[in-house]
Amino acid sequence: MSEPRPSDQPGEYDDFDEIVDAETDRDPDLAVIEAGSRTLRAQAGPVQGDGVPDRPEDPEVDKALRAVEQELAGRWGETKLEPSVARIAALMDVLGDPQRAYPSIHITGTNGKTSTARMIESLLGAFELRTGRYTSPHVQSVTERISLDGAPVSAERFVETYADIKPYIEMVDGMQEYRLSFFEVLTAMAYAAFADAPVDAAVVEVGMGGSWDATNVIDGSVAVVTPIDLDHTDRLGSTPGEIALEKAGIVKPGATVILAQQPVDAAQVMLKKAVDVDATVAREGMEFGVVAREIAVGGQLLTLRGLGGEYEQIFLPLYGAHQAHNAAVALAAVEAFFGIGAQHARKLDLDTIRTAFAAVSSPGRLEIVRRSPTVVLDAAHNPAGARAAADGITESFGFSRLIGVVGTSDDKDARGVLEALEPICAELVVTQNSSHRAMDADTLAGVAVEVFGEDRVQVEPRLDDALEAAITLAEEESEFAGAGVLVTGSVITVGEARLLLGRR
Repeated sequence: MSEPRPSDQPGEYDDFDEIVDAETDRDPDLAVIEAGSRTLRAQAGPVQGDGVPDRPEDPEVDKALRAVEQELAGRWGETKLEPSVARIAALMDVLGDPQRAYPSIHITGTNGKTSTARMIESLLGAFELRTGRYTSPHVQSVTERISLDGAPVSAERFVETYADIKPYIEMVDGMQEYRLSFFEVLTAMAYAAFADAPVDAAVVEVGMGGSWDATNVIDGSVAVVTPIDLDHTDRLGSTPGEIALEKAGIVKPGATVILAQQPVDAAQVMLKKAVDVDATVAREGMEFGVVAREIAVGGQLLTLRGLGGEYEQIFLPLYGAHQAHNAAVALAAVEAFFGIGAQHARKLDLDTIRTAFAAVSSPGRLEIVRRSPTVVLDAAHNPAGARAAADGITESFGFSRLIGVVGTSDDKDARGVLEALEPICAELVVTQNSSHRAMDADTLAGVAVEVFGEDRVQVEPRLDDALEAAITLAEEESEFAGAGVLVTGSVITVGEARLLLGRR
């Protein structure tokens, strides 16, 4: 059976030279980048376009995980789509519909989905529910995508889950015009792992869109819509309203829709969909929202209005106003999951809410990974995300000088991202990550020069060199003691930077 194949193959780092000679006298922290470069070279594997996995220590487990990754990499990647849920539905059928074994909260939107999912997971866990979380893409390891009880599944469990459903995958492959894709197989693995655990609730983030996304074989009792903006316009539409038409597909009959603040045309689409399927809607700014927020050491202090009342003195260890709004959305989603709303207004236990939010983490979202100078990672990959990151940096960090390190994917609005960063970055180091989807550094530099001017742009095609260059620029003059570095443009870039900087 013939099968369309992706035009590119997954990229990987190859031929990494040492960054500097071992004898070179330099900032000792830059040695971390050198070690990370060697690790990245050693660990580079055929993960489908989403960065470098954090390898298991056991050689046999690592070998088995690599074999699974290799098989997954041979399938359609996440950027090559055929709009249909027929294949994943067929696989769920032969598996006995594991996605029906637990209630679900389904999350769509353009930005904030993963952070919101992590907050919902933490809240449900604090109320002693066993949770399964499925998010994408991953930052460093493919196993991050499937979490149980707030932690990624182990490499062993990931391999076992794949082995358990592999015969059924092959059966469905033979029945369909096209084989199951990389994302469809991972989605099936997540749903199977959740049923096997078993979980009390699943928190599921769409991969792209909604109606024909592989995750949409669930019937989420709560549908969450984070802010909709322009991204994947070649597939989803050229306006927020057009994109909302596709994302509204996750709203099922009788569900509760938790609607973040939206552009007017997107909100209108979502409200119409809710009416059409007799779903209940709770809107940020109306039924719930952020009452107050103030900057705090290590994050922010919030007062949130939920569906059941106000929750005060909530510490959230994440930066940026956008994360406060994500927190409000997450709280409302959990209240709706527990049946709290206009008909049954009651507050959840405040101490439990505080404990849950205080425990939230979101790797690669305005994440500090080193000090002196401070290096911040943010996975913003579209203009709206870059604007949110820029606002968060300005509000929470107060750098005297900021050096940007940017590597984007070839299909993204690089100019829009750079224009959002230009007001906050004194200089820019343009680079590229290891993915086959990465925009060529020289191509990106051409856009950067138009936005920043030639004198403010430096090109370092290798990410390890780009990090070292940015850190050196941040340190080079004593008057810039408060200088910092922001690494952004892609989840892949951020994941590889985390590994290069020694984060696991």
